[in-house]
Amino acid sequence: MLFSKKVSVVTGASQGIGEAIAQTLSKEGAEVILIDIQKQKLEAVAQRIISEGGKAAAFCVDVSSFEQVTKVTDEIIEKHGQIDHLVNNAGITRDNLLMRMKEEEWDAVLSVNLKGVFNLSKAVIRHMMSRRSGRIVNISSVVGLMGNVGQTNYSASKAGVIGFTKSLAREVASRGITVNAVAPGYIATPMTENLPESTKKMFMDVIPLKRFGTPEEVAYVVKFLLSEESAYITGQVISVNGGMLM
Repeated sequence: MLFSKKVSVVTGASQGIGEAIAQTLSKEGAEVILIDIQKQKLEAVAQRIISEGGKAAAFCVDVSSFEQVTKVTDEIIEKHGQIDHLVNNAGITRDNLLMRMKEEEWDAVLSVNLKGVFNLSKAVIRHMMSRRSGRIVNISSVVGLMGNVGQTNYSASKAGVIGFTKSLAREVASRGITVNAVAPGYIATPMTENLPESTKKMFMDVIPLKRFGTPEEVAYVVKFLLSEESAYITGQVISVNGGMLM
């Protein structure tokens, strides 16, 4: 198996893309550490992985809190001895036109989607650098590359993830650590299910493959970027969008 004896931390792992990533890595032998704020859903995912023969542990953590993130990261390293992979997937939406957007809607999205990436990455990077080994994959979005009406906050956060990824990749490459981003397009998840039907139709009209993606299709790309097969790839953004943006 690809990730035997590896420890993989996945945020936003209670559903959708994060759950699919956790399950995919577990099937490759990784011990997966699941982080999310939705405790019951998160524990259910961990139990499913364990029932299928995998190794999983769940931690209810607000990724926007540096204090919580630092505490749980120290606990993971103390208990498991290492962190080989970090997948920053946690994200929320608070969609609104800018003229109607409340300050708290902007702040909430940036705090989770961008500051959360900073918090987790900062918490693990010294450990990875001391081991001269590590893989970080940040989940961005197609709207971080092209923008979208009613999502200035979400688009800004996901564009920020891309800039963060490229900068951190340059900082840590000499220590054998790679940092990449995956930018999904329209993926059928509980979060995208909340979008208006008009928005779904708009997306479908501009996707050349004429279908929405699945969480597993994103997870397979993440798996590749965490593997030794991608050892010479860093600072890159891999789009998984059905041709929506080329």
